[in-house]
Amino acid sequence: MREDVLLTVEGVWVQRPGAEVLRGVNLTVRRGELHILLGLNGSGKSSLALTLMGASGYLPERGRILFDGKDITHCSVTERARLGLTLAWQEPARFEGLPVADYLALGMENPSRERIEEALTMVALSPGAYMGRSVDSALSGGERKRIELAAVYGMRPRLAVLDEPDSGIDVLGIEEIADLLRRMSREGTAVLLITHREEMADVADTASLMCGGAVINTGTAAEVREYFAQRCRPHGDRLGSQPWGEEANGMYRRVVSEGVCDD
Repeated sequence: MREDVLLTVEGVWVQRPGAEVLRGVNLTVRRGELHILLGLNGSGKSSLALTLMGASGYLPERGRILFDGKDITHCSVTERARLGLTLAWQEPARFEGLPVADYLALGMENPSRERIEEALTMVALSPGAYMGRSVDSALSGGERKRIELAAVYGMRPRLAVLDEPDSGIDVLGIEEIADLLRRMSREGTAVLLITHREEMADVADTASLMCGGAVINTGTAAEVREYFAQRCRPHGDRLGSQPWGEEANGMYRRVVSEGVCDD
């Protein structure tokens, strides 16, 4: 294995009730790399994120996951977190009564007021206005998303998997997200950015494309963005936002088995 490789996913298959959500995924993320994972809604991106983090119900039936050369396929969420792997959930958690400052400090190895203020500033939230607020339902979806990203930044993980950080109400702008990701990379954190918005690819060092539960293309951001726009977007426009659902009348099987994406 190359010394600069941090994460390796080898032929991973995951079965969920009623569907194979991952179908032989292969993926590599290098140390300190900004790697974007593009794909239509329902293509398997979030399933891969949950599999990487070891979430319940997402144990691979085939294949393996290596993190810094260690096989973590059967490791718990806690074990993966201790190794330096973290996931920013697509729907951030709520902690009724827990102040934002305390929430951010939980993930920091050496928490300090300065680091907490820096993390909030990086996601365009005023430390004075937010440190004492509770992480609860009083926050908007966008505010909770920003706080979740601040928590990830503050903990300085070795690999941060960010699931649709550009989605949500009052969410960070693309340039703000780009600045945050570049800062994380400079500080040594590799980022796997999951999104269905091809314009986010411009921030990435490397890009991969998911379709039908598999990574079908990896290359430069420009190459993968063009492939996505020309071959995937038309399918999404034709089939709707959830092309693999029952409402697509079997189109999932056509895309996977008949090579529709090669049209």
